[in-house]
Amino acid sequence: MPVYHHVVLFRFHDATTEAQRTQALESLRALGRFPGACEWRVEPSLDSRKGFVIAELGVFEDESAFEAWRTSDEHRAVAAELREISDWLVADFLD
Repeated sequence: MPVYHHVVLFRFHDATTEAQRTQALESLRALGRFPGACEWRVEPSLDSRKGFVIAELGVFEDESAFEAWRTSDEHRAVAAELREISDWLVADFLD
C-alpha cells in the first residue's frame, strides 16, 4: 500500500521574533505524534538566503491517515498560529 508524503516549507515574516520561531518549531514537532504518522521531521533550513525557513516532512500510513491529521483540531490550531507569522508552500505525493 502506498504511503502519503506531506512536505511543507514555512518562510517566516521578517518581523517574526526568535520566541515565535521557537514556539512554531515546538508546535510543528508536536503534530508528529498523531496516529497514522509513520515519520515526522521538522527542522530549520541551513540556508538563510530567503530568510528564516522551516522544513516539515511527514509520512503517513495512507491518505486517510493524512486526512484525519489534516482535519484535526491540533493541526488547525497550529495552522492558525503559523498563518500569523509565516507563508508556506505544500507538496503532497504518494510513494
